[in-house]
Amino acid sequence: MPKAAASLASLLPQLWHRPVQPPPFLHRALSSSSPLLRRHRAALHSPAAPLSAAAVSTSAATVEAPATAAYPVYGRLLPCPLQDDPPRIEHLVAREDEVAVDFISRSLTLPPLYVADLIKFGAVYYALVAPQPPPYAAPEHVRIFREVTEPSVLCRRKSIKGKTVREAQKTFRVTDPNLRLEAGTYLRVHVHPKRFPRCYEIDWKSRVIAVTDNYVVLDKPAATSVGGATDNIEESCVVFTSRALGLETPLMTTHQIDNCSEGCVVLSKTKDFCSVFHGMIREKQVNKRYLALTTAPVSTGIITHYMRPINRAPRLVSEDHIKGWHVCQMEILDCKKVPWPSSLIRKVHKVDNCGWPQQEAAYECKINLLTGKTHQIRAQLAAIGTPIVGDSAYMTAAMAAIVNPSINPFGRWGQNYDSEDEKAAAVEAWISCHGKEPKSVIGLQASEISWDYEGEHHSYKAGVPWWRQDAVESDLI
Repeated sequence: MPKAAASLASLLPQLWHRPVQPPPFLHRALSSSSPLLRRHRAALHSPAAPLSAAAVSTSAATVEAPATAAYPVYGRLLPCPLQDDPPRIEHLVAREDEVAVDFISRSLTLPPLYVADLIKFGAVYYALVAPQPPPYAAPEHVRIFREVTEPSVLCRRKSIKGKTVREAQKTFRVTDPNLRLEAGTYLRVHVHPKRFPRCYEIDWKSRVIAVTDNYVVLDKPAATSVGGATDNIEESCVVFTSRALGLETPLMTTHQIDNCSEGCVVLSKTKDFCSVFHGMIREKQVNKRYLALTTAPVSTGIITHYMRPINRAPRLVSEDHIKGWHVCQMEILDCKKVPWPSSLIRKVHKVDNCGWPQQEAAYECKINLLTGKTHQIRAQLAAIGTPIVGDSAYMTAAMAAIVNPSINPFGRWGQNYDSEDEKAAAVEAWISCHGKEPKSVIGLQASEISWDYEGEHHSYKAGVPWWRQDAVESDLI
C-alpha cells in the first residue's frame, strides 16, 4: 500500500459516516473542575483540531494519551446537560495493536477521561471484523473496508481463527478502557450519548413499590429509561434503583415500557427469576393494565390492528390484516371524562401540546393490554383518532388524518394505488406526518401488573397518574 494511503487508513476516524457537524464544546458534559479537562481545553478549541466528518490529518492538534493507563475514577459525565447534543457516531479501525482508550482519544481528538466515561456509559462497541458498509458509504471507506477484510489479511488474525466472518462481525460493548485492540479491530463510538437528566431529579426510594427476594417493583418516572439506551446504560432505572436500595448486585430488566410513560415495572434480582418472568410474559401469564389520557372518548371493547414488522419508529398499524404484520389487541375496560390538565400541571411535567388545542375535558381510558408490541397503545389510539395527550410522535399524524383521512394508506379511508412505487411514496408521506419521540411525559401509565408464581398471586399498582396530581404536589416530585 502507498505510504500516504496507509497513513490515511490508520488515522481515518470513521469507515463510513453521514457527515454531521459536531458542536464546538464537546467537553460541556464533563465536570468543569476536572484538571484533565482544563489541560486539554485549548486543544479542543484550537482551529487546528476540528472535529469534523473528514479524516483527521497528521498535522491536526491531537490529545496526547497519558503515560499510564490508570485513569482517574470518574463515574459520570456531569453535569448532565438538559439538552442532548446532535447525534455523532464515529466508526474506527485499529491499524496496529493498541489500548482502546488511547486509540480513540488520539483518533477523535478527545480527552482520554472523556473516552473512559463514554466506555463507562456503554457508548463504545467493538467487533473483531468491520461490518459491511451501508449503501451511502464513501468510496474511500468502501476501499478501506475491503482492504481490512481481505481473506489474506483475515487469515493472519489470531483472534478470529475458527470463526466465520459473520461471527467475527458481531459487536460487543467495550467495558474496559484498557482493552487491548488487535490490529484490524472495528470500533463504533457514540460520542454524544443520549442523556436522561430526569434521573438526577428523582427520589428513587420513594418510587419503589415492593422489594422481595426475587424482584423489585418500581413506579417508573416518565422521561427515564428502564434499562438504558444503546449508548447509555448508566442513566437508567435499573442503575439508580439499585444504588438507592444499596444492592451489591445490579437489578436486571424483565420487560420494558416507553421512556415517556410512567408506572409499574418489574426489575429482577436474580438471573433465574429474570428467565422465569420472561417465560411468563411469553406465555401471556403476566397481566398488564394501563391508564391512557386521550383527546376524545374511546368505546369499550377490544380494538384490533396489525403492526408493520419493522423495528423502528413510528410503528405503523393497519385496520385490515396484512400478511406478515403482527396482530395488536387491547381491551378498553372503561373510559371516563376527566378535566384537561391545567396549564400549570402541563408546565410542571413539561407536557408537549403538539399543536393540539386545549380542551375542557380529556378522557381517561382503562386498558387491558392483550398483546405487548412496542408503542402499541400509542399507535392504536392515534389510529382511531383519539391520540394520547402529549404524544408528539403519534398525535401529529392523528391530526393530519383528521384533516385528510385518506393520507393514512393503512386507514379506513386509504386510497387504492396504481403501483407499488405509488404506495411506497404514500407510506413515506404518512411516516413524515409523525413527529419526534417525546422527551418528557405523555398521558400513559402502566397502572397495574399481576401474575401467579409458585402458588402465590402477585399484584401491584402504581401511584396517582401525573394528570390527577394537583399542581403543588407535582412541583414537589
